[in-house]
Amino acid sequence: MWESFLQGFVLSFGWKIFVMMGLGLLLGVLVGALPGFTTVMAMAILLPVSFFLEPIIGIPFLIGVYKGGIYGGSIPAILISIPGTGASVATTFDGPALTKKGQGRKAMEMALFASVFGDLSSDLLTLFLIGPIALIALKVGPPELTAVVLLSLIVISATASGSLVKGLIMGVIGLLLAMVGQDPLGFMQRFTFDIFAVKAGIPLLPMLIGVFAVPEILLSVEKEMAGYLSDKVDLSKIGEGLKFAEFRRCFRTILRSTGIGSVLGACPGVGQVVAAFVGYAAAKNASKHPETFGKGELEGIAAAEAANNAVNGPTLVPLLTLGIPGDNITAIMLGAFIAQGLRPGPQLFAEHGPLVFGIIMAMIWANVLFLVLGYLTIPLFSRIVTMRKSILLPLIAIFAFAGSYVFRSDPFDLLVLVVFGGFGYICKKFQFDVSPMVMAFILEPILEYSFGQTLNMGGGNMAHYLFIERPAAGILFLLIPVVSFFFWRRTMKQRHKRAVSAPLPKGGEESK
Repeated sequence: MWESFLQGFVLSFGWKIFVMMGLGLLLGVLVGALPGFTTVMAMAILLPVSFFLEPIIGIPFLIGVYKGGIYGGSIPAILISIPGTGASVATTFDGPALTKKGQGRKAMEMALFASVFGDLSSDLLTLFLIGPIALIALKVGPPELTAVVLLSLIVISATASGSLVKGLIMGVIGLLLAMVGQDPLGFMQRFTFDIFAVKAGIPLLPMLIGVFAVPEILLSVEKEMAGYLSDKVDLSKIGEGLKFAEFRRCFRTILRSTGIGSVLGACPGVGQVVAAFVGYAAAKNASKHPETFGKGELEGIAAAEAANNAVNGPTLVPLLTLGIPGDNITAIMLGAFIAQGLRPGPQLFAEHGPLVFGIIMAMIWANVLFLVLGYLTIPLFSRIVTMRKSILLPLIAIFAFAGSYVFRSDPFDLLVLVVFGGFGYICKKFQFDVSPMVMAFILEPILEYSFGQTLNMGGGNMAHYLFIERPAAGILFLLIPVVSFFFWRRTMKQRHKRAVSAPLPKGGEESK
């Protein structure tokens, strides 16, 4: 493992890596700074670019987009009170108030420094922990892997949209879609209806771009929010830069939020939004002057931005060690690995150790690059928040179709893009989160193959095999109904709370 790390360290110093990471960072900040355009959409659109590059260059490029996008959302959140991404919602609590006080520049620099510190710290933590975790993952057999994947799917389904039923429905749809094509155990054709194009299964890339990018384009065309078509930001009134004393005052908050984000990042299905809110709430509770939060408090910006960026590193741990993506972005990252001929999971470190450590080291260098580029381009991206969407939307649509086609040069992929784009749009309208579907689609082959192996290994006495020979697997299987019941109870309590707090219909008092 140490030898792989040293080889990866040397591998990460290629000048092409820094150029492409820098480009990815700038593109990510650009998309994050445009309200309505998400980091997930940027990752999906730019995913095909990585296929034409070596893995050590292409994957850090996507990581740059990821990091830049999460930070970029804070710029419109601070300047015009519109979060560029979901991860920046908590930043709107204090950002606009600071801008009104003439401290917009301070707020944006605090967001940048807190983001870079949180991201860098969590990446270093990932570097130190991923080796031992990978060694443990190598000891994970088919029974344990089956249980872990099932548990992950339940957690992702329950936490994605807040509704366990909706999440499970989308998860089942994902499992069924993944079964189209060839059976991984018996190599039999199934659910193809004799259509030649789907005999190898539904292609992952067009599906990812379809469900993540196309709905955002359609929704942007539909609602045409006036805020970023007409509002202008007066950069002469955003004030002076951040002082070191102000950063030092917020440093304890940044450390706390970094810890919160790092822990939550390793949990599948949690993500940046939850981390930002938890970090903000923790900072407010710990503050000696909590009444200033929400009225223009720099600590509020530091807490939210450090927490949501600290998720970035640890969220790759379950992806790289077990092949389980924790959120939409890591699902797209998994697509990039698979397209490059790399299958994340327990064997990845054994087969491609230097490459994996090279990518992790590139993540760390990306933070240093990000600090420089972010600081120099704050004025530029402050103006970009009002760029006309009528210019951007056609370009994004062209990239979506071109990206779906170039990987296999198969016209069928364009049909898949359109179908899943329409499906994703309908899901958005009815408030169904597509994340569980995508995760289930990606994890189904692993689940089916490991489950089949478990049945063969258990023979005719599964109970004895799981609870006597593989007690860890048995405990994990027992956790599945416990976790399911917990999320079901939570859903029932939330539904009851909404019913109690709902206003009575007109004339309700008289009818009583």
